[in-house]
Amino acid sequence: MVEVTVTPQSSLADRPVQIRVRGLSPSQLVTLRAWLKDEQGECFQSRAFFRADGAGEVDPGLHAALGGSYSGVWPMGLFWFLQPDTLFRRLVKRDVAGSPFRVRLEVLEGLSLGADPREQPLASCEAERWYVGPGVQRVPVREGRVRGALFLPP
Repeated sequence: MVEVTVTPQSSLADRPVQIRVRGLSPSQLVTLRAWLKDEQGECFQSRAFFRADGAGEVDPGLHAALGGSYSGVWPMGLFWFLQPDTLFRRLVKRDVAGSPFRVRLEVLEGLSLGADPREQPLASCEAERWYVGPGVQRVPVREGRVRGALFLPP
């Protein structure tokens, strides 16, 4: 049975996570896809192609991506290379304190280039990426022409 995990499952957006896929056949070709919908409902996604090792595992921190949104060893590549489905959109988090980005990670059979909705992943999981830690206070700043926010630690 194929399983994909992200550790930790919930973390701050600037913290690294470890993605691991287990239960594949040795040397099996798979596509790892990450996608999310932003606060306006726009979809952002990335994908990378991997060949499982002799134990039937894929770890983007150890194994090089063969292609897709990036190639080579990039432990956080699936998060860093998220691209919009619609051109000229930017991934921006407006409600930084209220909710995380929920990134869906999927393992697809073979080299998957499209976003066929009928395509069933072999395994999937979800990672929460928070922009403000627990207990952090957000204070709006308005002084003259200066606008911003001050984030105070607990």
